[in-house]
Amino acid sequence: MRNARLLLPVLVLAASLAAAQASVDVAPLTAVTAANLFDGRQVTHDRAILIRGNKIVAVTGLDNPDAKNAPTRIAFGPDVMVMPGMIESHTHIFLQGEDPAEGGYDGNILFGGISFRAARATMALRRALDQGFTTIRDVETEGAGYGDVGLKRAVEKGYIPGPRIFASTRAISTTGGYPLEGYAPEIQPDLPKGAQIIDGPIEARKAAREQLDNGADWIKVYMTHRSWLDRNGNLFSQPTLTLDEIKAIVDEAHAWGKKVACHAYNGVGLQRALDGGCDSIEHGLELTDANIAQMVRQKTWYCATLSVYYGGWAAENTPQGQRDRKRAALHGPSFQKALKAGVKIVFGTDVGGFPWSEPIAQEFPRMIEFGMSPADALVSATSLPAEMLGMDGLIGVVAPGAYADVIAVGGDPTRDVKVLGDVRFVLKDGKVWRSEKAAAK
Repeated sequence: MRNARLLLPVLVLAASLAAAQASVDVAPLTAVTAANLFDGRQVTHDRAILIRGNKIVAVTGLDNPDAKNAPTRIAFGPDVMVMPGMIESHTHIFLQGEDPAEGGYDGNILFGGISFRAARATMALRRALDQGFTTIRDVETEGAGYGDVGLKRAVEKGYIPGPRIFASTRAISTTGGYPLEGYAPEIQPDLPKGAQIIDGPIEARKAAREQLDNGADWIKVYMTHRSWLDRNGNLFSQPTLTLDEIKAIVDEAHAWGKKVACHAYNGVGLQRALDGGCDSIEHGLELTDANIAQMVRQKTWYCATLSVYYGGWAAENTPQGQRDRKRAALHGPSFQKALKAGVKIVFGTDVGGFPWSEPIAQEFPRMIEFGMSPADALVSATSLPAEMLGMDGLIGVVAPGAYADVIAVGGDPTRDVKVLGDVRFVLKDGKVWRSEKAAAK
């Protein structure tokens, strides 16, 4: 009798799992037919994507009986490219640019309460989804604590629309290494900060543990902070974490099976990031040949965020303006060298650093300008970042077993990446979020 009582919960669980599986199996079939399909790796033609629930179950020919008889059919003709939902690898949903009229960067933290910032971030998520980005890596909340984890949960539970979120929570820097700053010394210690401040490897490891324990998917670290031109006109970037500090963070994150993204412009801070084992370099304005060789050797990812450095320059006759122009002058050649050397480059824009009202797809023409082919630019926003995120085969591709994240754009982005700004259809997790000029039957 005792054995029977122990067996009962197991039988109930097995029955529940069987029922759940059965419900998935009987979910109605949706067929998305495409005259042109970029599947995350290559272009094919006259294909049918069969979707059940939130997964793709098959990619087949148009004459497949299931494609012809699916209860819901959505057809796209020759003027449209169907492709996987795109992946934005560097966003800040809790920022809305740094408009001086709104208090600049400091205004985000000092003037906007957390509920106000969360409401704006919710708008940013919808904005990303509408533009065809069904997954984002959000690389810190800029003083909004663990707000990205909360919004990630809200998206997953269906309370708000938005892309799949990989959250980096608070980010980590050192004393003197992140705003708010420039206020009177008497009040400076009591001011909120845009990142979690640490000093020493023990505090560094503890901060990583706190963030991971509170839901961080990635750890974001600032390896450089302020930058300026030295007396010889070279770009100098203030290093932040020591090698011992970054090694402690990377060691802890990797022990949890997580990765570390490093904001690094150039110089000592960027070299420490590489020597410390960071998984991705963000921005990388001035990469030396030695930096690039080390990135290739260590399989370090590169998220360049080009376009954000080509606007909003200060006046040319000011130190800030000269610095801004130097950054742009160095950034393009660094990207070109990394591309030529085979560094793994993923699409990211730093949106939030510029307003969410601006198009995210503006990054694609910059990538092409500096030598990337349109096809490789598409890969950089689909199957390649999926690999970086540990989700290869599940996102960034149109393939059996992948999540049903499918978009359609007007035109052929393998010839002209500007059409990626003309998103006409967005399906995320099997649900239609945006539909224009699609023929539903």
